[in-house]
Amino acid sequence: MPVSWTLLIVLAMAAAGFAIGRSRVLAAAGGDSRRLHSRTSYYGWNIALFTAVPALFLIAIWLFAQPQANRWVLGAAALVLAAMGLFWTLGRTTPQFRARIAVEGFVRGLLIMCSMIAILTTAGIVFSMLFETGHFFRQYPWQEFFFGTTWSPRFGGGSQLGILPLLWGTLYISFIALAVSIPIGLFAAIYMSEYASPRLRGIAKPLIEVLAGIPTIVYGLFALVTVGPALRDYFAQPLGLGSSGSSVMTAGLVMGIMLIPFVSSLSDDIINAVPQSLRDGALGLGSTKSETVRNVVLPAALPGIVGAILLAASRAIGETMIVVLGAGAAARMDLNPFEAMTTITVKIVSQLTGDTDFAAPETLVAFALGLTLFVITLGLNVVALYVVRKYREQYE
Repeated sequence: MPVSWTLLIVLAMAAAGFAIGRSRVLAAAGGDSRRLHSRTSYYGWNIALFTAVPALFLIAIWLFAQPQANRWVLGAAALVLAAMGLFWTLGRTTPQFRARIAVEGFVRGLLIMCSMIAILTTAGIVFSMLFETGHFFRQYPWQEFFFGTTWSPRFGGGSQLGILPLLWGTLYISFIALAVSIPIGLFAAIYMSEYASPRLRGIAKPLIEVLAGIPTIVYGLFALVTVGPALRDYFAQPLGLGSSGSSVMTAGLVMGIMLIPFVSSLSDDIINAVPQSLRDGALGLGSTKSETVRNVVLPAALPGIVGAILLAASRAIGETMIVVLGAGAAARMDLNPFEAMTTITVKIVSQLTGDTDFAAPETLVAFALGLTLFVITLGLNVVALYVVRKYREQYE
């Protein structure tokens, strides 16, 4: 039996149980809904939920564990489970049954299960990276990985897998991107929320948010075709800093443009959420508009602004396509922003694509790189939490 037909039959049984449960409990109460413990819809939902959800959960788990399982056996098991839930809930549907409590408890259990799925998924990702990283460090010295200054993977032996050039490129490009996006995005948010007229705000805010909807591959092409050659012709070559169109500055500038709506939109929403009474109180005490923004509004909105900056930083660290097309793939440590460099995410992709030996350290190094990025992002969250708590206490 196809799974789609099984799903339709289970949903039809749930719908039928909903209708039968409502009519049955009303008939048992003599048509007087005041004699019921709960509203009639709760009795119907109790039957529908206990009929459909366990069967759908069984189908999902079975297909996940055994994708090639016999569809007829799966369909029969799901229908039997749905029928058991239907007849069991019909048997206890009486006017005295606390259907509302049962339904709310069932929904609460579903919410807990959904939250646990998110937590378990995160834990599964972390443990998978930990296990594969452990396999990598059993084949490659961790000292050379964390403190090596050369990245030169060679399948077959003789690889040098030092992370420092990749880490330097990641932080360098992210720093330039944040140096572009944070001031522009934050000042744009302050202007739109505190100074701009409603008409101008209604035009400017959607235009800025359009930047968030542009695919990163388009940004990468823009960096490769337009920004890179312009920086090379007007800055790098005249100053004697290089002749390559792929550079840290190219990727950083384009990535900074991409991150502007992340900072601007979130900061704007946070600043608008600051109570108007705080502004009125500061203005009533004689503060100017700029003093009110600087000393009252921004401290109150600081936790949300830090969150927006953290989101932008995480986005910058994890970007790949703009770096591939704008910064190149050269793993080097250099202060010249007009030289080509690369990042950790780019090398993760390159080490896991193509005809590779999954047990080789040159492939397993991708998991060590991914775990390093995870630790960096976790560190950013810890620092942001500390800053938010410190300034929130000072403001309160």
